[in-house]
Amino acid sequence: MIDCPRSLLRPVSRLASATAAMALAWSAGAWAQPVSTPATAAAAPSATVSASSMSSRVLACTACHGKEGRATPDGYFPRIAGKPAGYLANQLLNFRDGRRSYPQMTYLIEHLTDDYLREMAEHFAAQDVPYPPPPAPQAPAAALEQGRRLVHQGDAARRIPACVSCHGSAMTGVAPSIPGLLGLPRDYLNSQLGAWKTGQRRAHAPDCMADIARQLTPDDVSAVSAWLAAQPVAGGGKPARTLPAAMPARCGGVAEVPVAAAAAAR
Repeated sequence: MIDCPRSLLRPVSRLASATAAMALAWSAGAWAQPVSTPATAAAAPSATVSASSMSSRVLACTACHGKEGRATPDGYFPRIAGKPAGYLANQLLNFRDGRRSYPQMTYLIEHLTDDYLREMAEHFAAQDVPYPPPPAPQAPAAALEQGRRLVHQGDAARRIPACVSCHGSAMTGVAPSIPGLLGLPRDYLNSQLGAWKTGQRRAHAPDCMADIARQLTPDDVSAVSAWLAAQPVAGGGKPARTLPAAMPARCGGVAEVPVAAAAAAR
C-alpha cells in the first residue's frame, strides 16, 4: 500500500474516478506522485463494501504488496495475503495513528475510518494464495544456526523468548492478531526489527516486540532474518487457532491470548 493513488482506497461511490486516477498514474509512470482531488480527499468511506467492490478498492495496495497481496518474489514489501485479520487491522491503524512510520502509507489511509480499515484487513486476510519457494540462504551456516536457535529456543539469559513461543510452532502466526514470520523478505525483517530497536515502530502498550528487539545485537538480527527468510512455509501459511502454551510476555493488541503467570504479574 505504498506510493499508489490514495483515491483508489476511497468508497465505492468514487470507483469511476478512482479507476481513472489509477490509469493516469500508470500511463504517466507516476506511482510516486499519488493522485487525489479535493472531492476524493473529503469523501467518507461507506460502511459496508462487497467483496468484489473491495477488490477494486484496494488495487492501490497491490502495486507494492503484489497481486492479491501475495507480495513479489524479490523486494522489500511484505506479503499481506492470508495474514490474520486482527493483525492487519492493527497495522493499518498503527500507520494511520502514527505508531508505525512510513509517510506514503499514512498518506494513503489517513482519512479512512476504523471500520473501513478493518474491512480492508478482512479482505486481505481472506486471500488464500500459495507461497513461492524461499530464496537460497543469504548467510553462512554458522549464522543460520544462530538464527535457528534464537527462533526456536530464544536466549533466557538475555530475556529473549523463542519466536515460536508467540508466533506459533510453524511460525505462521496465530489468529486473530499474531502474524507469521515466514515468507517475508530478509530486508523487510531486518528493517522491522531495527525499527523496533530504535522506536520508529511501535505497538499498543505493553510493546513486547520493542522490548525483545532491544535485547538483540546486530548479529542476532542478521542471523534471525537470514534463517526466517530461507524457510519454506508449511500448511499454506495458515495461522494457528491457538498457541500450545501461554505467551511468555504481555503484548498490546493481543489481549485474547493467555500469558504465563510470571508475565501477567509484571
